[in-house]
Amino acid sequence: MKNVKATRSKITAAIASILLASACSAAADTQSTQSGAQAKASLTAEALDNSLLYSNTCITEREVIAAQKMWGNGIVRIGSVFTNGGDYSDEAADFIQDMYGYDLSSVLFKPTLAADDQFRSSFDAALSYFVGGNDAYDEDKGFAIKPYTNVKFDNVGIINNSCKMAVAMGNYFFTDTNGGETKVEYTFAYVKDSDGNLRIVAHQSSLPYNPTAS
Repeated sequence: MKNVKATRSKITAAIASILLASACSAAADTQSTQSGAQAKASLTAEALDNSLLYSNTCITEREVIAAQKMWGNGIVRIGSVFTNGGDYSDEAADFIQDMYGYDLSSVLFKPTLAADDQFRSSFDAALSYFVGGNDAYDEDKGFAIKPYTNVKFDNVGIINNSCKMAVAMGNYFFTDTNGGETKVEYTFAYVKDSDGNLRIVAHQSSLPYNPTAS
């Protein structure tokens, strides 16, 4: 009789164990399904955001060259507005809004003449570099209000293998009002926004290496 009771107890325990395992498995499946649904929803939302912010068409070299010309003209225009007593700060703000992607994503910007605050990851920091007047960046004298009369790009190459981003590297030359020309090295990375305009998301500039200065 004792053996029968013991056997029944073992059977009951086994059944309980099976039911518990089934319940845990069902809960795990439910959590897995919910996690999968959440991940899918997140990817869908990200794709929707990208479709609203970015163009689906590939970037061409011609578009990069056109964007470079616009950038150079913008620098000259800011200096001209400054010289003529206009609102050069507002002009520079429009320039940054049009040419850089601060409203799309993070922007990696290392200006030529920045030593204390080398990297300008915000709109205000970039604006300070171009026109000065921001107490948070005492080193800024206003690069664009020197002023310059011409900016010429000389590309070593343009890479657009990834289609949605293009990278250009080379030298650009800034002509001042006295006819002097300053040569600067650059690397620009561009994306295309939903309106089809190229926007800079990475910009690194530096003066050429001078072996006599070391």
